[in-house]
Amino acid sequence: MNWSLSIPEIALAFSGLVILAAGVSQKKETAFFPCSMLTLASFLGCIFLVINAPDGSAFSGTFVNDSFSKAMKLLILASAILSVLVAVGYRGLSRTGERKRTLPFETPVLILFSTLGAMVMASSSNLMTLFVGLELSSLSIYILCALERENILSSEAGMKYFILGSLASGLLLYGMSLVYGYAGTMNYSGLMKTVDAVEVVPIGLTIGVIFIIAGLCFKLSVVPFHMWTPDAYQGAPTPVTAYMAGAPKFAAFALFLRIMTGPFGLVAQHWQLLIEVVAVCSMLYGSLAAIPQQNIKRLMAYSSIGHMGYALIGLAADSAEGVRATLVYLAAYLVMNAGVFGVIATMRRRGTEMTSISDLAGLGKRNPLMAGLMAIFMFSMVGVPPLAGFFGKFMVFAAAWQVGLYTLVAIGVVSSIVGAYYYLNVVRVMYFEAPAEKFDRYAPALTLVSGSMGLATLFFLLVLSPIMSIAQQAAQALVG
Repeated sequence: MNWSLSIPEIALAFSGLVILAAGVSQKKETAFFPCSMLTLASFLGCIFLVINAPDGSAFSGTFVNDSFSKAMKLLILASAILSVLVAVGYRGLSRTGERKRTLPFETPVLILFSTLGAMVMASSSNLMTLFVGLELSSLSIYILCALERENILSSEAGMKYFILGSLASGLLLYGMSLVYGYAGTMNYSGLMKTVDAVEVVPIGLTIGVIFIIAGLCFKLSVVPFHMWTPDAYQGAPTPVTAYMAGAPKFAAFALFLRIMTGPFGLVAQHWQLLIEVVAVCSMLYGSLAAIPQQNIKRLMAYSSIGHMGYALIGLAADSAEGVRATLVYLAAYLVMNAGVFGVIATMRRRGTEMTSISDLAGLGKRNPLMAGLMAIFMFSMVGVPPLAGFFGKFMVFAAAWQVGLYTLVAIGVVSSIVGAYYYLNVVRVMYFEAPAEKFDRYAPALTLVSGSMGLATLFFLLVLSPIMSIAQQAAQALVG
């Protein structure tokens, strides 16, 4: 029972309870900002604890702390911090009469508890720990999606995500039960020994792995488990959408990488083709389905489907280089995605949120700074060098090429070219269409998020070396 390994999670859970109690004791109209600041302080303190936490396993091998889990937790916490900052700016743009219809003070607290679940997922070394962390994270997001109760789209988003998420949890649990029934253990180390000891993997165990993959694919919103994504992204409040597009996906990837390269790495021939098919379908569908979209949040939903497909290429490579490439890709995706949603959150006229791509018309003349930042993010998502997206795609493509997945790389390149159409269309609307009515004033928090992420995207090369070093250590801890 080495409690020191889980001090970051324990501290974050305690902070969440304290912040919730503090919020309840204040007036609802004034509780949001102090709760948000306390949440940000908790996240920053948790980052310090994660960096300094010792390595090892605890709680009878159900919880592990290593370089990989630390790297994923830092990504998750960074995404959560940016989402809370977006929420602060988003609520700050609301007029006084509309604040009762926007984000309540529970928003940052729910983000905190969802982040806690995501961190537990990153350190999971047992199927049951996996499920506990997954459900803690998911249940908070279900509530976050439906926070704007007077907005029918928000209620619809929360309901759809809840129903389909429950189905995905059922698939995951069924797969876990099959794996436990055939292997006799839920610990990853025990599963690895069981798989290594048999000459022929039982068909029931293989089916269980497939069901686990299906459950995790839902959390990644990859094809064919993507159906909830566009409606949830569109209906949820923009800060919640920004959070959903980041931290939960990083946690799901942490599970994917740890399970597939760990206990089931010895039977890669049984799941590698499946991952390749999912990656191909996600890249192509995400690129093609985004073309007719007129809503910027729905476009970003289909974009995220495609980006998760690119990231899965690193997993399909089934190598240490593939793991490292995936982590670099996720880091690049973090800065691009957070920056885009920082800009989207500023799209308000007279307190009303605007989400149509046409609302960006003439932004290059009305606000050259925000238009320039949005253009940087769009070019980066295409993969234009030397922006962050280029290095992410280059590394996952290189990892797949090294192991002979030439067809997968070729499809990824074609998909990137197709995706360039709808990304560059946003740039065209901003710079070459007649200016629309200008947006409301810009909140400092949103300017901070979009500006800092714009610089990180533009000068990603300067931080690429330390990111690659961290990713290399994480890959060695996972694969060896």
